[in-house]
Amino acid sequence: MKIFSKEQIYQGDKITEERQELPASELMERAGLQIFNWMHMRMQGAQVPVHIFCGIGNNGGDGLVLARHLITHGYNVEVYVVNCGNSRSDDFLTAYDKVKEVTKKWPKLLKCENDFPTFHKDDIIVDAVFGIGLNRKIDDWIKALFKHFKASGAFTLSVDIPSGLYTDAPIEDREGVVRANYTLSFQAPKAIFFLPETAEYTAQWEVIDVGIDREFLMQTETEFELISKNEVIPIYKPRERFSHKGLFGHGLIIGGSYGKIGAVQLASRSVLSAGAGLVTAYVPKCGYLPIQTSLPEAMVITDEDEYSITSIKFDLEPTAIGIGIGMGKAAESFKVFKTLLTSTKVPMVIDADALNMISENKELLELVPENSILTPHPKELERLIGNWTDDFDKLKKTSEFSLKHKVIVIIKGANTITVLGEKKFINVTGNPGMSTGGSGDVLTGIITGLLCQSYSPVEASLFGVYLHGRAGDMALEEYGYQSLLASNIIDYMGDAYIDLFKQPEQPQVEEAE
Repeated sequence: MKIFSKEQIYQGDKITEERQELPASELMERAGLQIFNWMHMRMQGAQVPVHIFCGIGNNGGDGLVLARHLITHGYNVEVYVVNCGNSRSDDFLTAYDKVKEVTKKWPKLLKCENDFPTFHKDDIIVDAVFGIGLNRKIDDWIKALFKHFKASGAFTLSVDIPSGLYTDAPIEDREGVVRANYTLSFQAPKAIFFLPETAEYTAQWEVIDVGIDREFLMQTETEFELISKNEVIPIYKPRERFSHKGLFGHGLIIGGSYGKIGAVQLASRSVLSAGAGLVTAYVPKCGYLPIQTSLPEAMVITDEDEYSITSIKFDLEPTAIGIGIGMGKAAESFKVFKTLLTSTKVPMVIDADALNMISENKELLELVPENSILTPHPKELERLIGNWTDDFDKLKKTSEFSLKHKVIVIIKGANTITVLGEKKFINVTGNPGMSTGGSGDVLTGIITGLLCQSYSPVEASLFGVYLHGRAGDMALEEYGYQSLLASNIIDYMGDAYIDLFKQPEQPQVEEAE
């Protein structure tokens, strides 16, 4: 699913109006009606007090359209106009007049804190104050209004975007943002729903279709794209009946040191669980017995050294290599890593201590093979690209790093983001239970295993991140957040594959007209 910038949203609205020969107010009518349908299906006529707060622009107009439909369907509605300026948009005024036609209880004008209504925690607040066009600082009394929303404990529904957020820029004032329990986003989600500094302002979100021109949606290239089941199913490579292990590649996992052999075991097992035909673990001698006994499906090559990697000598021809997990940063390990970078042409996943060695020796970046996949967690990323001021600065610097060194960077965390040059892919699977040691090693193995099966580096990255998160989500149902282990993620890899082609149950719900 594409995620559009503010400018693209405005462009889509304009093109839709032109191609469908619509007055500008019609898109507002569509939006307000769709929000009403969403609420009506859930409320089913319940007389819960609904407080709708409308700004004086088009977002406020959406709220007024919603209010009109709720009123005509007999709901218990209070409508407020937040007087945040002197200029009302034309479409807002049109929507305002239509509200006056269906009720004698006209919207109440709010101009200061003394005008604030009282709420009960069981009420519903609809936030339609500011939309994507916000471009100035918010007045103190409006900040107080947003705090008043939060203090009430009432369920807060934001229209398109929580008021006070910008679509394409960092937050200027955290006190001036609505904390929404739910946001109904028009046509597509906003990138800020998935970034660490802004995601907290909407607990949940949902996209509602307001009929933007389909050709525009299909043809417009976006900086951000959301990766869910629909996006990865076309990537999946089915197997032929007479397939054999030789068709699915041979993964080589290089890493481990004394006390950290488990990382290699997890990664190697993940290579096979992702579908590779064969896997070999290259470890210090101390890793031989643990790997052979805990993972009989793997082959093992040992270094000459007992405790760490000091040389890399193998007579196999790997299809893909994953390196760095549990490896340590000993001087000898650095030397052999540098030698491997100069000598291999095999697709490579670079993780953990291999990333740290690159961070401490930036000249290695010139040796990293093109289209290599780097999988840093936030601190490892910081060591690679330097400090950042906010999430947008972080993504900008990561894009520049990706372009300069011709690599793919997977920023691990909630809503893992895969960066390929200026393009960013946001993953929807995964959960906080995966914040546990070894989870990253599993991801390295999964991506390596997909590379072995002739998935391109981009495909392996996107598909691997999705499967990793989906397996974690399915494991969560059995183990819960606190008890989920990295090995549990591997246990559910088969279920994650099967889930790709399961059809969701469709609830039978009638929309209101």
